[in-house]
Amino acid sequence: MCVKIGFNHTWKESLGELSGGQRSLVALSLVLAMLLFKPAPLYILDEVDAALDLAHTQNIGQMLKEHFRHSQFIIVSLKDGMFNNANVLFRTRFVDGMSSVQRTVNPTR
Repeated sequence: MCVKIGFNHTWKESLGELSGGQRSLVALSLVLAMLLFKPAPLYILDEVDAALDLAHTQNIGQMLKEHFRHSQFIIVSLKDGMFNNANVLFRTRFVDGMSSVQRTVNPTR
């Protein structure tokens, strides 16, 4: 299989030529394309935005919201860009040896 990848009108022919963030976008694009082809009711994503900047993180959150309306996602992320697109957000904290979980519902979603 041969894949040609373009970012900002610059074409790459090898994954080795891509940055970590670009590799993350390519991998996530491939996975999400397959999920559109054969959807599932629940997806779990663990820090898929770790190598991405805020703009790309926000775009991914918005895209998931628009294209996967009938699916549920459990997403582990440390970035606010992903949180802003959540319908329900669970924040976990570990303070003074105690874990706590806070549930927030986004009324505009």
